Amino acid sequence: MLDKTFDAAAVEPRLYAGWETSGAFAANPASGAQPFTIMIPPPNVTGSLHIGHGLTMSVQDMLIRWRRMQGRDSLWMPGTDHAGIATQMVVERLLAGQGVDRREIGREAFLSHVWDWKAQSGGTITRQLRRLGASLDWQRERFTMDEGLSKAVVEVFVTLHRQGLIYRDRRLVNWDPKLLTAISDLEVESREVKGNLWTLRYPIEGEPGRFIEVATTRPETMLGDTAVAVHPGDERFRDLVGRRAILPLTGRLIPIVADEYSDPEKGTGAVKITPAHDFNDFEVGRRHALPMPSVLDAEARVWLAEIEAELRAVEGIADPDFVRGLAGQDRFAARKAIVAKLEELGLLQKIEPHTHQVPHGDRGGVPIEPRLTWQWYCDAATLAKPASEAVETGRTVFVPRQWENTFFAWMRDIQPWCVSRQLWWGHQIPAWYGPEGSIFVAKSEAEAMEAARQKFGRDVALERDPDVLDTWFSSALWPFSTLGWPEKTPELGKYYPGDVLVTGFDIIFFWVARMMMMGLHFMGEVPFREVYIHGLVRDERGQKMSKSRGNVMDPLELIDAFGADALRFAIATHTGPGRDVKLGRKRVEDARGFVTKIWNAARFLEMNGVFDASDAAFDPAACRTPLARWVLDGTNRAVADCTAALEAYRFDEYAGAAYRFVWGSFCDWFIELGKPVFNGPEGEAKAEAKGAARHAFGVILRMLHPVMPFMTEELWHRFGYGPECSLIREAWPEAALVQGAEEARAELDWVVSLIGEVRAARAEMNVPPSVTVPLLLAGAAPATLARAEAWIEAIRRLGRATEVRGLEGAPPKGVAQVVVGEATVMLPLADVIDLAAERARLAKARAAAEAEAQKIGAKLGNADFVARAKEEVVEENRERLAAAEAEMARLDAALARLAG
Repeated sequence: MLDKTFDAAAVEPRLYAGWETSGAFAANPASGAQPFTIMIPPPNVTGSLHIGHGLTMSVQDMLIRWRRMQGRDSLWMPGTDHAGIATQMVVERLLAGQGVDRREIGREAFLSHVWDWKAQSGGTITRQLRRLGASLDWQRERFTMDEGLSKAVVEVFVTLHRQGLIYRDRRLVNWDPKLLTAISDLEVESREVKGNLWTLRYPIEGEPGRFIEVATTRPETMLGDTAVAVHPGDERFRDLVGRRAILPLTGRLIPIVADEYSDPEKGTGAVKITPAHDFNDFEVGRRHALPMPSVLDAEARVWLAEIEAELRAVEGIADPDFVRGLAGQDRFAARKAIVAKLEELGLLQKIEPHTHQVPHGDRGGVPIEPRLTWQWYCDAATLAKPASEAVETGRTVFVPRQWENTFFAWMRDIQPWCVSRQLWWGHQIPAWYGPEGSIFVAKSEAEAMEAARQKFGRDVALERDPDVLDTWFSSALWPFSTLGWPEKTPELGKYYPGDVLVTGFDIIFFWVARMMMMGLHFMGEVPFREVYIHGLVRDERGQKMSKSRGNVMDPLELIDAFGADALRFAIATHTGPGRDVKLGRKRVEDARGFVTKIWNAARFLEMNGVFDASDAAFDPAACRTPLARWVLDGTNRAVADCTAALEAYRFDEYAGAAYRFVWGSFCDWFIELGKPVFNGPEGEAKAEAKGAARHAFGVILRMLHPVMPFMTEELWHRFGYGPECSLIREAWPEAALVQGAEEARAELDWVVSLIGEVRAARAEMNVPPSVTVPLLLAGAAPATLARAEAWIEAIRRLGRATEVRGLEGAPPKGVAQVVVGEATVMLPLADVIDLAAERARLAKARAAAEAEAQKIGAKLGNADFVARAKEEVVEENRERLAAAEAEMARLDAALARLAG
């Protein structure tokens, strides 16, 4: 006999270990089955399971388990990313705690420590994915720095360099002055900072007493100004275009240029141009061929090497000795000193409080610096064209389609991709530097030495580039490098391209686009046919989760409390294309209630001998009783709805269709209507009810397995559905032939509707459960009255009715009424409840709901409120309005029932 409750903590690890050791998750390249491939977005090796992982991994596992049950040779490729900066920081902190600095022990010793850490702690995230139930093909697990993937990285880099698509250039990058490396845009976060806006006065050359004013939030970078820009249509500065200003403090003469970057409506209308320290200024500098001196070093300290020669004294304007005294100062200390000096010279016009967004490194935690450095770049614009065309022609389709617009926006304005990082942990760039500025890009040091020998006619000393590649570079190769490329492996031939990529919108450019660029360039085919973009996981109110709000949910804690099946089902219930997932602890708890409902149904069926007979002896097509035919027909329709929802990536509709059938049709109605049969004498009706129950429950287990793998597997084995085979390999259910399905559906749907409406009316009117009343049917056809007579026992028991009869003549006073089909069903309640008091109560509640709706509607109708309020606040008010309107409709219906 089943235990009273499903013990997820005991069952889940046992079942998962059995699946994994039996090879249940394994793909089979040698099979003739049609492949289905999902490449996991490799989590960072430093990572721990968070609720975002819970979403994306649950979605992927639902898809892979479903397709596996459909007979597809399904590969869900597992692996982790080496996470360059994150991993290096973790190990550096560990060593610092031991009093060890990586620069003191050197690169090789440090990397040895990283590999040791990876061996000891790098498997945390994969162990946690197992707890979620993720059915990845673990025997194929890859790591972005394993030998095979490293070989692929070198092959791609060298090939692209030979094709002129990778090159060195001196450009601006996001520079983290704490970590001392370039970082990607994804590793930059904007933080609101309360600062100042300083308006500075730059003297005009040859016109004493005349100034051009510029406003800036970064006066410390003025040492690197090489121009002042004004809008070409701004009449205020027309006579100054082409002339020069004297840069305060340094004495450098800088041109005043006309450029549309300057906005006449902002600030003073004139902007200082510092090409080496601002991305927009860099583009202005390129357009006007301006010098680009750097004035801050790698640690964001004042650095004068590139402007020292230009320093000159100008009385009352420039002071070279002051500038030299800034050398080595931190940028913020230099800012204070520069502002004070400008004020002393009378060149500070005003200071205004100014709140603005300042980019910070997400790991270093300090403001990043746009810095002009030599880096390795990939010609992304060239590689982007085939990728854009692939989406335009439908070779890769985004779900939802609107994300294609985001993809195109990025791809059509794509910039050179900086692929080098100033780290030690990562794929070291395969480039060696020789005499006379020569560079040799090769697959190995021996190959580089040979190339140098051919160039110089002798052996020369070479030094390898110390930088490593951007983590996204190796990740871009993930769909084919994990399958053995550059070797032509059976896996590569069968599982590339993948069927669907599941990921978040935030990495469409950083990962999705780059995989498409690399896949098309090296494989000649898109890496995946569809890209399913899911939203963010937010709390129940729609607020973004954050530690400061205290609303972060730990998926492992939720699994401990409610089980993995409950968490997965809660996620599925709220996951639809293009929509954020609103999730709270209560919703996971509610999902566990569904798990319990199924478990209790299984216990009831077991106690009634439903699982005693073999399912093979039951033929749905031979059923003759309406109840058996009805539940079998409902099972067929539930399978069709679930299949269609999964095909469309509507996980919410999949979960909803399963829930409605299981909780509603099967548990609340089939089992309840069938109890007299299950408890009755042996015979055809009982045999059919038991056979239909066993068949339908088996379909339920298969239908729910993709989202609730643990409980469904446990029950599948327990009741002998597949003792020799895991449910994971069972066939996805298909419709069974059911004779007389339409007639059975019409009959039982009427019974369910009648009892449901009567129950709703009684509950609304607060009729005590112990009170029974007759049901009077007005306008009922003879067939309806006959149907009521046939099901009178169920109607009495479940509808708390004394009788059901047709109404002749005028209806009695004091009735509640509902409409079922063509008939009006009346419940005489005059002697049971105070009808006038009930009407007054309902009317009062209805007025309150209307007042609430009007209040919220007025707020949402206020354009100023909508513009100022946070998105989640607006959404919360919209939901409250919908709830109030729904409550009004419910109360209107209740009042209508009392019209008699």
